[in-house]
Amino acid sequence: MSDANPSLINVTSVQQYQGALERALFSTLTTLPCCVFLFINGTMLFTLRSKAVFYETSRYILLFNLLFADTVQMALSQLLYIMAVCRITLTYPLCGALTSLANLTTVISPLTLVLMSLERYVAVCYPLRHATIITMRNTAVAIVLAWAFSSLNILIRVFLMLEFPFEEMPNLQMKDFCSSVAMLLGSMSDQFDQSFTCFLFVSSGLAVISTYIRVIIAARAASTDKAIAHKARNTLLLHLFQLGLSLSSTIYNPLLIALSRILTRIVFMRIQNVLYVCIFIFPRCLSSLIYGIRDQSIRPVLVYNLCCRLKLSVIPVSIGPTVG
Repeated sequence: MSDANPSLINVTSVQQYQGALERALFSTLTTLPCCVFLFINGTMLFTLRSKAVFYETSRYILLFNLLFADTVQMALSQLLYIMAVCRITLTYPLCGALTSLANLTTVISPLTLVLMSLERYVAVCYPLRHATIITMRNTAVAIVLAWAFSSLNILIRVFLMLEFPFEEMPNLQMKDFCSSVAMLLGSMSDQFDQSFTCFLFVSSGLAVISTYIRVIIAARAASTDKAIAHKARNTLLLHLFQLGLSLSSTIYNPLLIALSRILTRIVFMRIQNVLYVCIFIFPRCLSSLIYGIRDQSIRPVLVYNLCCRLKLSVIPVSIGPTVG
């Protein structure tokens, strides 16, 4: 997917108009929030592995999978961003490996959101069968299938890249900075990227929306627990919002292309940094913040871990012996 990492359009021509001080300032303003968000995500991942109730419950396992993919994606995006700011170019094989890993984790996020929505759908519409349908084994199989589907996407991209005449090049050193767009070598790769992105998000969106509608219908039934149905409806709305944030990143490159045609290069570079933080960095930390604050089981443990295991006098936290 072309949105897997930010593409620095005409970054070479832009950077010659930027001083070293301004580049350092912009890179600092993007790296600092990224480091903070990586710390929060890392703490959340640790929290989800710290107690048996988290790593033995299907919805928390799915949340861990979502956060893991988002954290890897955020770290890779920031790494490529810093290399572009520092004017570091890579070889095609190394760039291909980094962007393939980024593409792999990018696809996992919407697929996991679909699985989380289906889990809530079963909990509301089939409460008596929830324990037999949403088992640890079935959850593990669903996660493996999601990673296998994403891996298949990467294999197809690799085969399409093999059509590029690398043997005719004097060396494998890239002239441009590493990004997913730079690795779309040929029209077939570009067409596949657009088609796959469209298919993924349309199908994911329809799946989440359909489960939301079914939960609303179930909430109006007399036999359904109103409180559980209302909470599940809000959760599905959250999933739909998260999917929308993932979808917004797909317009990043087209938006930059449009802006580059109407703005001066310096203004364009500054706006690009803001869009990068808003579209790539912030959404990938939102899951940790929302679920960490919203979930009453996660919140006290997350606060405890974020405060480096110091007991707070103003926030009562009861932590038992950790498992795992």
